[in-house]
Amino acid sequence: MASTKADASKISTRPLPDFTANAEFWPVLPAFEAWQDTCYTLHMWAQIVGKVRLALNPLINHWWEVPLYVSPRGLATSSIPYARGIFEVEFDFLGDRLLIQTSEGTGKSLPLRPRSVADFYKEFMATLASLGITVKIWTLPAEVPNPIAFDRDLQHASYDRDAVIRFWRALVTVDAVFQEFRSRFIGKNSPVHFFLGQL
Repeated sequence: MASTKADASKISTRPLPDFTANAEFWPVLPAFEAWQDTCYTLHMWAQIVGKVRLALNPLINHWWEVPLYVSPRGLATSSIPYARGIFEVEFDFLGDRLLIQTSEGTGKSLPLRPRSVADFYKEFMATLASLGITVKIWTLPAEVPNPIAFDRDLQHASYDRDAVIRFWRALVTVDAVFQEFRSRFIGKNSPVHFFLGQL
């Protein structure tokens, strides 16, 4: 018990990062109206990936098996089980691609570019199948007004790379702030999640 108290003391007295020290940590986001179409398109792409997680992962309390996580290059799923092992999906915003990698050493990518939700859905699901990942998802988006099924959504097809990169860089700093904040709690707390209901 003495060791635990000593460890807690070390954690609580370490210098705190100054998240205001560098203005680049907080990029100026464009007015929402300027990237609204991109935001909605990206939101639907993320929901498609998240629904694959939902379909293949075992249920975890508070739906912790569903969200994405901020990664050094974008947003990632963490490991997802499938018949032949595990795989991971990452929105690699820096590389302009959606990357799928498996524990078998195989992987494929899709370009992140202006394209309809329906086109993204079709190619993503076909790519999963080509890697031996069999999954069916409910194609209606969740928690959005007037949802359009993924396989029929030709309306949303925008991708402004600069706006997405700025948004992600803000998430990188927010993630670090939340990680620091949650570290102060000894009891149960969740990882920092990027849930897919709202973007």
